[in-house]
Amino acid sequence: MKEFSLVPNIVLFDTCREFVKNCKIGAGDLIITSTHTYVAHFESLIKDAAVIYIRTYGQGEPSDDMVEAMYTDVKNIDYKRVVAIGGGTVIDVAKLFALKTVSPVLDLYDHIIPGVKDKELLILPTTCGTGSEVTNISILALKSRHTKMGLAVPALFADKAVLIPELLHDLPFEFFATSSIDALVHAMESYLSPKASPFTEIFSIQAIEMIISGYQKIATNGEAARIPLLNDFLIASTYAGVAFGNAGCGAVHAMSYPLGAIYHVPHGESNYAMLIGVFKTYMRLNPTGKIKRLNNILVKLLGCAEDKVYDEMEKLLNRILQKKSLHEYGVVREDLILFTESVMEKQGRLMANNYAELSKEMVLGIYNQLY
Repeated sequence: MKEFSLVPNIVLFDTCREFVKNCKIGAGDLIITSTHTYVAHFESLIKDAAVIYIRTYGQGEPSDDMVEAMYTDVKNIDYKRVVAIGGGTVIDVAKLFALKTVSPVLDLYDHIIPGVKDKELLILPTTCGTGSEVTNISILALKSRHTKMGLAVPALFADKAVLIPELLHDLPFEFFATSSIDALVHAMESYLSPKASPFTEIFSIQAIEMIISGYQKIATNGEAARIPLLNDFLIASTYAGVAFGNAGCGAVHAMSYPLGAIYHVPHGESNYAMLIGVFKTYMRLNPTGKIKRLNNILVKLLGCAEDKVYDEMEKLLNRILQKKSLHEYGVVREDLILFTESVMEKQGRLMANNYAELSKEMVLGIYNQLY
């Protein structure tokens, strides 16, 4: 059996002002965001809301420590609605604060505490990659366990996913690059997932086509060429979020988590570090299965022979974000064994979604190739 659902209402606004007025943002709202985003886009528009700035509680990827520190301040605030305005870190953390019980957060992720929602949740992405505005997943780095884990429960769905292209206009190119590559990975992995359906495939394919064609324009015309394409990239990210929210991701994400958790590599960048290695392994293991359909899509987009699609894709992506070998992040050979053990022991949810089954030896082999 395969299911498809689209839970949040998706709302598009042209401007932040239109959003604030339409949704009556103010008293009773808890806004979780960054200082820059709030000052630049919302400070002059909103009165009486409680505002929490994410970087007050830590840098880098979202973590259990960050959530616990924030909970200390938030638990005494009377709020009925959570408004998340930001990228993946803000959104993953903010989802938890729509729950009745947030702390201890490790008990949430171990399913000792049930995820019960008792507040309305509005999510406004400020990057074009997370797709988290339409998923029921919150991913944290669990510092004490040296890994990342995802909590996936229905209570984490937003009530409204709010898309405002204006919020992406001041997104630096490096963050545009890492977030949009993350969306591309979402689309590609969900397309090959055993949970994929004809409905998820539509969203996956559309996201792949929009992102790659956008990258080709940027590669030809320079970084500024992204500005008129931001609405397309924002929508493509949401398409990819719909796809992976239903079909799931696989080994690319699973294998990226140790790199992100231990060496603090941005999520989209760590995904890109794994993408080509994993997909070339899939090609070697099962070249005539569904991946052939994906390759045919890529052939048309990239204008190359089928046996060159992943080489050509890497060339294109390197024009957007230069890929690094694992050792360039400071990874040492001994880490690769630890990474592999972490993936096989802690990322079963993702590894079950692989296009082809990957053994422990295969995972270690991919890491070694990418080293």
